[in-house]
Amino acid sequence: MRVSIITVCYNREDTIRDAIESVLAQNYDDIEYIIVDGSSKDNTMNIVNEYRGRVTKIISEMDRGMYEAINKGIRMATGDVIGLVHSDDILVSPDTISHIVNRMKETGADLLYADGVYVKRDNTNKICRNWVGGEFSRNKIKWGWLPLHTTVYIRKETMMKYGLYDERFEISADTKLLIKYLFNPDIKVTYLHEYVIKMRMGGLSTTGAHMSHVWAEDVLLYKQYGFKHPKMLKVMKICWKIPQYISARFMSLNDINR
Repeated sequence: MRVSIITVCYNREDTIRDAIESVLAQNYDDIEYIIVDGSSKDNTMNIVNEYRGRVTKIISEMDRGMYEAINKGIRMATGDVIGLVHSDDILVSPDTISHIVNRMKETGADLLYADGVYVKRDNTNKICRNWVGGEFSRNKIKWGWLPLHTTVYIRKETMMKYGLYDERFEISADTKLLIKYLFNPDIKVTYLHEYVIKMRMGGLSTTGAHMSHVWAEDVLLYKQYGFKHPKMLKVMKICWKIPQYISARFMSLNDINR
C-alpha cells in the first residue's frame, strides 16, 4: 500500500523543516512525499530545496489558498492512501505511517482517523490541547464532533469518487469534506487509538482573527447539510474543545510517545 503524504506551505521558513524531517524519518518504505508551495516570499523554498533528492514531487506556484494547494497534491498523487502533514505539523514517531497502514489493511477501511495534540508554536514539547478521537459514531457528528483533520487518512479512489475539498470555503473545507465522507454509509471508517500528529497552535482556524470567519462558514455548512439549529451545533462543536484543553494540562510528551 503506497501512502502519499502532502505538505502545503506558504512562508513557513520557521517550521517547514520540522514537518519535512518528520516525514522523511518514517520507517515505512512506500511513501510518496509531495510538497506544494504557494510561491513563498521568504526562505521556505530554499529549505525545501535542500531535500529535493528525497522528496518525490515539489511544486511552487501561486494558488488561491490552502485547499486549492491540497487538491493539487491529491490530483498528482499516485498513492493508494492520502494523508496530510501541514507545514506546522510533526508526525509523532517514525512508525506512525506503518501503524496507520497496518490498521487500514486489517480493517479494509476507506478512511482512518486517530489522535493528535496541539503544541505551543515556540515550544513543541508543551501540549496545549489533547484531541482523542474516540470510537466512531455518526450520532456524535450531530452533536458537533469531528475527528482532527490531520489525523485522517483516506484512500485516493474514495476521494476521486466522492470529491475533493470545496475551494469555495477558505477555512472550513475540511469540515465539509469530513461531514460528507463520515455520513456516507458506503465509506468504511476506522479509528486508530494512537497519537499520530503534533500540531502547532496558530494555524488558519485557531487564530482569533479568523474565528468569526470560521463561525460563518461552519454555520453555512450545517445549514447545507440540513442540520437542525446550526448555530447551536457550532456552539457544541466548540464545547468539544473544553476537555481537550483541560486534559492537556496534565500531559507531557511521554504520554503520546510509544
